[in-house]
Amino acid sequence: MPRLGRTLAARILAAVLGIVVVTLAVGFALFSRLAANQADAQAREQAAGIAEAVGRSPEVARALADGDPGNSIPALAERVRSSTHASYVVVIDRAGTRHSHPNPALIGQRVEEPVVALDGRVHTGMNEGSLGRSANAKAPVVAADGSVVGEVSVGILETQVSGRLHAELADIALYCAVALALGVGASLLLARAIKRVTFGLEPAEIVGLVQEREAMLHGIREGVLGVDAAGGINVLNDEARRLLGLQHARLGQRVEELLPEGRVRRVVTGEVTGSDLVAVTDEHLLVLNRRPVTVAGRDAGSVVTIRDRTEMEALLRQLDSMEGLSTALRAQEHEFSNRLHVLAVLLELGEVEEATRYSSQLQSETTYASEEVRTRIGSPVVAALLLAKATVAAERDVAVRLAPESLLRADQVGDLPLVSVLGNLVDNAVDAIADDPASAGRSPRGTVTVTLTTDPAPDAGAGAGAQLRLVVEDTGPGIPPEQLREVFVDGFTTKDPRGAMRRGVGLALVHRLVTRAGGTIFASSPAGARFEVVLPLRVAEVAS
Repeated sequence: MPRLGRTLAARILAAVLGIVVVTLAVGFALFSRLAANQADAQAREQAAGIAEAVGRSPEVARALADGDPGNSIPALAERVRSSTHASYVVVIDRAGTRHSHPNPALIGQRVEEPVVALDGRVHTGMNEGSLGRSANAKAPVVAADGSVVGEVSVGILETQVSGRLHAELADIALYCAVALALGVGASLLLARAIKRVTFGLEPAEIVGLVQEREAMLHGIREGVLGVDAAGGINVLNDEARRLLGLQHARLGQRVEELLPEGRVRRVVTGEVTGSDLVAVTDEHLLVLNRRPVTVAGRDAGSVVTIRDRTEMEALLRQLDSMEGLSTALRAQEHEFSNRLHVLAVLLELGEVEEATRYSSQLQSETTYASEEVRTRIGSPVVAALLLAKATVAAERDVAVRLAPESLLRADQVGDLPLVSVLGNLVDNAVDAIADDPASAGRSPRGTVTVTLTTDPAPDAGAGAGAQLRLVVEDTGPGIPPEQLREVFVDGFTTKDPRGAMRRGVGLALVHRLVTRAGGTIFASSPAGARFEVVLPLRVAEVAS
């Protein structure tokens, strides 16, 4: 049998009983004391009223003034006592001699205390008389001429007062018992309600669960965000704070107050559903999973787990790029081997002049493309990127061209995210053409055209407030008009997953990079897909 206080119901019952018992005991004691004082006061007032009435009786005054020759005072006093339920009515003359008393043996004897009512006033108090402790009142007996001829002493014994008090206290005791029973019933109902709210768990179990939860939440390297049914955040571990930038968030705040409008908030609130949903923030690439929580058939909210895939995704993309580049290099190696084999055969046949002409042709073809790019693109990094993308795309039978009007100086790139933006846009364009079934059978299957120029800002003069304009357009299937507004949303893709690398991230990253650099990006589909990026250049970077 469990000890008292171990279970929640027992603790609540003990606490409520303790409070009710102490409260009732203190209240009963105070009430008893006040009731006793009030009962004594009422008894004194009752005795004073009786004494005054007898003292003003002409019959008593005449008999007492004449010495009561007819011995009528005892009978009169007894009638008064009997009708008023007083304990005694004693009539005393000025000399202190009793003319009436419940004990006939004391009639005619003198009282021990002085006759105080001869002063014409009524005196009340508690008196220790021959019959016991009583509430006593002494009133003067006034003759017809106004003189005081004696006093009347009326008393109500304390035992009689106690009897009345006990009757009242019995009613109060009954009320206390009813209140105690109600308190016990209320405590049991409260315990049941609390047990229902806490799903039947005892306080010790709840404490253990909280400790385990805190240790688990703050010990794992995955963000955990808990949202209650009303939309308030009630669980937020350290990793979730870091990934979502909520270091100063307080539990209880609503999701709309903490998370800005965007894909992350839509996933947390359940507007976007699915598993392993990708969201891109300014700092991280996140994978979110939202699961509703139901406890005892009630909706308790939801739990969102958050994983940081920034470094892994970057490594996967880098690995994918290296794999594509290695494939292209193997293809080039195979092509060069074929060309060298042709030269070797020409030399074996003695066709030295033809071999020399063929070698010069190969050299001019190889150097023409790189020289054209280096002439128009002053930045070695951007030029190398374009040549590498062209090489990889050629392996997939896609041509990457630099528009003739392109012109970019080396000092105009600066710290702009041009390499990341250009690389992602070209990769997407090459994938769109290579994966398009309609382009099969053509060689090349399609063309990607890159345009890089600098233009003055619309509201600035030449050489001031210039803008770098990047346009990447392809001859692929294009983008449906209803999807043009969604291409930059995290997770949006029309491609099938490839390995562990997540789709729907590249354009979202490009949009983040362009926006953070203060630029704009616009997607259209006049024939194929066309992306136009405008990045602001500082004056010092474009000054001649």
